[in-house]
Amino acid sequence: MQNDENVMLLNELKEQLSSPDELFNVYEQYKELMTKYSCAIKEIRTKFEVLNEELQIKNKRNPIHAIYSRIKTIQSIRDKLNRKNLAFTFDNIQDEIHDVAGIRVICPFVDDIYEIADMILKQDDIKLINYKDYIRAPKSNGYRSYHMIIEIPVFFSEHKEYLKVEVQLRTIAMDFWASLEHEMRYKKDLTEEISQAISAQLLDCANTITEMDSKMQDIKNQIYPKYPVDPSTQ
Repeated sequence: MQNDENVMLLNELKEQLSSPDELFNVYEQYKELMTKYSCAIKEIRTKFEVLNEELQIKNKRNPIHAIYSRIKTIQSIRDKLNRKNLAFTFDNIQDEIHDVAGIRVICPFVDDIYEIADMILKQDDIKLINYKDYIRAPKSNGYRSYHMIIEIPVFFSEHKEYLKVEVQLRTIAMDFWASLEHEMRYKKDLTEEISQAISAQLLDCANTITEMDSKMQDIKNQIYPKYPVDPSTQ
């Protein structure tokens, strides 16, 4: 954790705990929990990297362009618990917040997304908790991505623990749009009129990107005719 997050957590805990020993113990438990989530990310990231290397040899191309990961900040965890009217406890973090650990997999083509998702879910140590397909059913603002909450075992020195990770799969174009939309959505000094106008332009851009992804998929299928996958059949 970064120093400013350490201070935020300590201030939060001081209001709830009576002694320095309690404060230290809870702080150490929180660091241990975040370390577990970090290990879960390493486990699932390795699985994607192995698939990417294998398929590069097998199909002569990489279905994964890039992989990014993150652990939710303390503030994000607190905000999400507050929205659920839940206290800041370790049990609530593990039981109620399913995206503390997150990994984003960027693929060149739409069919790569469904192919990779299917391969990951066929691995017998992965459990699918739920999924949302925002590619076939985009959000109203134009957002497109494939989301999965999975549970993965992590082996520690004395025990095995199952931890949840949110996996997001997108094409390069989807990720480009989502990154810029996120940046502009959090601008605080926009008037309502300007904000609505920008939302309309972003939706138009999302539609253009969808068309581009479809055209690029068609071209890819002509180049690699042995490996086309129709997402509608998945």
